[in-house]
Amino acid sequence: MTPPFTLLFLIYVIAQPPCHGFKICAFNIQSFGESKAEDGNLMNIITRIVSRCDVCLLQEVRDYRKKAIPRLLKSLNNYDSNYRYDYVSSERLGRTPTYQEQYVFVFRTGSVKLKDQYQYPDKQPGDEDAFAREPFIVYLQAPKTVIGEFVLIPMHTSPTNATKEIDELYDVFKDVTQRWKTKDIMFLGDFNAACGYVAKKNKKNIRLYSISSFTWLIDDKQDTTVRKSTNCAYDRIVVHGDHFLRAVVPFSARPFDFTTEYHLDESQALRVSDHFPIEVDLKTKSGSEQISTPLCLLPATFGLLLLLQP
Repeated sequence: MTPPFTLLFLIYVIAQPPCHGFKICAFNIQSFGESKAEDGNLMNIITRIVSRCDVCLLQEVRDYRKKAIPRLLKSLNNYDSNYRYDYVSSERLGRTPTYQEQYVFVFRTGSVKLKDQYQYPDKQPGDEDAFAREPFIVYLQAPKTVIGEFVLIPMHTSPTNATKEIDELYDVFKDVTQRWKTKDIMFLGDFNAACGYVAKKNKKNIRLYSISSFTWLIDDKQDTTVRKSTNCAYDRIVVHGDHFLRAVVPFSARPFDFTTEYHLDESQALRVSDHFPIEVDLKTKSGSEQISTPLCLLPATFGLLLLLQP
């Protein structure tokens, strides 16, 4: 007996691979240095996490001997032959020599090109040294996306000064727009923007909150922490302008729960990091035609239309 069309269609849809746009991620990798890089089990998990992303911002990289990130790149390039990875990083940043870290952007060379980069000078007259770790800013080209090119501004705030540092990002925004003449800008990273570090009453003092052209894609209700005893939206993604917002796949911004995905218990997960990565997908295009529906959904959409015919 031939199965009914409805059943065949459902089997077809279930069998389809998941759809992916162009994925941007940010991961506070918690004290990433040689000791983590030399642990095979941890590196396997970290490699799997980062390999999901077309571009991934890493924070809390403490690779002062410059061995951990090259080891990660080698692991990534051995992990999946379909992609090749490269990276660009800041110098070690921090106010004291004993506690410094880098911003590192890891990206797929087949889908991302580095157009420009610079280290924010943090020397605004009357407000010098506003950041504990001033942003290292990259201008990226992503030809497969509908937006084409955009700027990423990373931020890992000092928890005790989070409100001021997040507000100061508006000054970075103005500096970028003057330097590169673009307003297609995304802020991302561990803002410490929750759980007492940024009080609700203080949000009115943060220009990225009070100015309506900025959209917070990770909201206060998300939990970006690994510990079950905490529920805090520390890590955030913010985009500027309707043009960038229209390039984002709706509802794609979220934490990535690698604990559940990789079947880890809490103690195992905490060896990787105490933060979940956060991510968002950008819409991709086909040729010169810009589309908002991922190509892998089109056959299923067509099949559903057939299913609805009388």
